[in-house]
Amino acid sequence: MDSQSTEQLIQILIYILGAVVIILLGLGIYWGYLKYKQKMSQNVSETKKENRTTNVNSNKDSIFNFMEFDEVEDNMIIQKNSTRFLMVVECQGVNYDLMSGVEKNGVEEGFVQFLNSLRNTIQIYIQTRAINLENSLTVYREKIKEIENKYENMKMRYEEMLDSDEYTDEQLAKAKYELTKQSNLYEYGVSIVKDTERMSLNKNILSKNYYIIVPYYASEASNEKLDKAELKNVAFSELYTRAQSIISSLSACGVKGKILRTNELIELLYIAYNRDEAETLTLDRLVKAGFSELYSTAPDVYEKKIKELDKIIKEKAMIKAKEKIQEAQSELEMRAKEKEDNMEDIINDVARMILEDNEQYLGTEIKNLAAEKLSNTEEGGKSNGKKTRGRRKNAVV
Repeated sequence: MDSQSTEQLIQILIYILGAVVIILLGLGIYWGYLKYKQKMSQNVSETKKENRTTNVNSNKDSIFNFMEFDEVEDNMIIQKNSTRFLMVVECQGVNYDLMSGVEKNGVEEGFVQFLNSLRNTIQIYIQTRAINLENSLTVYREKIKEIENKYENMKMRYEEMLDSDEYTDEQLAKAKYELTKQSNLYEYGVSIVKDTERMSLNKNILSKNYYIIVPYYASEASNEKLDKAELKNVAFSELYTRAQSIISSLSACGVKGKILRTNELIELLYIAYNRDEAETLTLDRLVKAGFSELYSTAPDVYEKKIKELDKIIKEKAMIKAKEKIQEAQSELEMRAKEKEDNMEDIINDVARMILEDNEQYLGTEIKNLAAEKLSNTEEGGKSNGKKTRGRRKNAVV
């Protein structure tokens, strides 16, 4: 190979090497671009996730701040992570306008004494509620049913007394008076139920409930470090003392009060946060419907099917057992009827067996003579039966 060919080959190899280097350089640049793009997409997704988490947490915080309480326990409303406790006293109002001047002055003086006796801050809360007459109607209907049953029993008793001659006119008059009184009571109860039903149609029947809210702060406790359970006990003891002191002070102006229990506090909060829905969906109905449950569990579908099949089997088995009992009773009845119809023949057969068994004691001659008389009696009975049937047939014809 001459020198010129060698130089050409070297130049070709150089060109090829340069092309390979350029391709590798391009691939490296493209790989770096892909890595950069992947890293940027990861940063964007992490940023979105953080923003979403931040939004969820902010929503939760805003909801808890709106609700303004953490839980309701031991007749107390617990707020701000067990740093504030509330106990509520429900007050029964007095009709101030219908009082005389002296009574009004007494109420005012008692209220002044109540205000002067306060050593802690309080809050007066008034809640307007729509009156739900459904519970009252249920109670009324049950009472009316009892009165009606008693009236019906008294009515039947009075009719029995009239049919009998064992009672005097005075006793009958007394029984009639009691019956009339019970009848009037029943009619009066029915009229009350009807009037209450008409009132329940009016959705604008409202009532006002008055409450005094008594607070207690964790900072009021001693300097000792207390856990949450101990702090709750201290708060309950202090709030109970304050609430009882308020109830005692209010009694001076004729106002009665009581401490709300836990379920009553829950109802108070439910109505406060659900003013519109509380008129139609009461707290009791929501609890019975399972609204307080976060999830529900159901048994396996095959377990439910097995239970249903067992129920069907039991019902059909009871029906079949009753049918067989009736068939057995019918069969026994037929056997008894058959034995009753053939009683004479059976008696003769048993008598014949008795003669056969006692032949050695009676003697053959007496046994045969008794058997012959037994046969004659049997034939005579059959002939009499035929004649009787014949006479009955002729009589029917």
